Amino acid sequence: MTTILRKHHFDLPDGVIYLDGNSLGPLPRSAAERAAHTITQEWGLELIKAWNSAGWMDLPARIGDRVAALIKAQPGSVTMGDTLSIKVYQALDAALKLRPNRKVILSDSGNFPTDLYMAQGLIDTLAKGHVLRTPPPDDVQDAINDDVAVVMLTQVDYRTGRLHDMAAITARAHAAGAVMIWDLAHSAGAVPLDIAGCAPEFAVGCTYKFLNGGPGAPAFIHIRPDIAPLVNPALAGWMGHEAPFAMDPDYRPAPSTERMRVGTPPVVQLSILDAALDVWDGVTMADIRAASIALSDLFIAKVEAGCPALRLASPRDGAQRGSQVSFHFAHGYAAIQALIDRGVIGDFRAPDIMRFGITPLYLDEDDISAAADHICDVIQTEIWRDPKYQTRARVT
Repeated sequence: MTTILRKHHFDLPDGVIYLDGNSLGPLPRSAAERAAHTITQEWGLELIKAWNSAGWMDLPARIGDRVAALIKAQPGSVTMGDTLSIKVYQALDAALKLRPNRKVILSDSGNFPTDLYMAQGLIDTLAKGHVLRTPPPDDVQDAINDDVAVVMLTQVDYRTGRLHDMAAITARAHAAGAVMIWDLAHSAGAVPLDIAGCAPEFAVGCTYKFLNGGPGAPAFIHIRPDIAPLVNPALAGWMGHEAPFAMDPDYRPAPSTERMRVGTPPVVQLSILDAALDVWDGVTMADIRAASIALSDLFIAKVEAGCPALRLASPRDGAQRGSQVSFHFAHGYAAIQALIDRGVIGDFRAPDIMRFGITPLYLDEDDISAAADHICDVIQTEIWRDPKYQTRARVT
């Protein structure tokens, strides 16, 4: 197996096997130092001068280019800021404006709920007769026709890790005259991408999962460069203005993806993300992918051999899944709590999914084998039945 292990770059607690980087990445060792420098040396000493002297105003574009390199998007086509939900809303509204005579937003029934909430909220706000269609994931391609204005999909299913074929679906959407939006929340930093090659009009994603930007890390949005001048932002914030400090009473959008900036950039979070992205220097996504599939296959084999009570929810073929492995278990929440007590951290997704992120930057074969042994012991001994594991916390 190709090794790209960089465990020494992360501040992981002793005795913990962390299998939840697909939900919140661990703390890079350099992040706390970078945050402290931003707070004490830049904000503390430079005060408001730091917008210029420390380059704060340039962070969304500069870090956007670093993210663009990881997803193989064109330089200058990605900007940072706000939350993923906001970026979904911005992309979807802009996409509908590009197809004013069509009324269908096509997603799938397995999409992450916030994407569907944003779509329905936008439909209700516009009140122009748009509808949201959500066929099963396997039926999406066949549902793309000349009624569809926008196809909006998350490439990697958050529950099972099932992987949509980005190139094929994007080509199908374009052949039907639809605009394509990809949500890369579980893709960026997990699977190789070619946004420039596949050429969707929009891509959005978060940075607190596989990119390890920390809780509340800013989202990103990509606009295909040739359509950027046509995009009319629904949220016309002053940071997306062509000249923010002209204080012009009339909105003039910036000439590039920068027009999708809304408000003041989260400087401390962006500085943390900047440090986190240093971990990727010298790492190829091809090597990450090879290691991820190998570790995932090992994990599946060991868990299935040791605890047949768990039923694989993820695609068995590694080429068909992202960088996570999920199992069905009726008592999955309690079992996950018992595992966390043992230092094996995964998470639970309703109704019965035990979910484990496979992140080769800080997981190796020994970690995977030990985690599988713990999982099988928890299931076989039924320690999950202990009452202390039955009460559900607010975050699962």
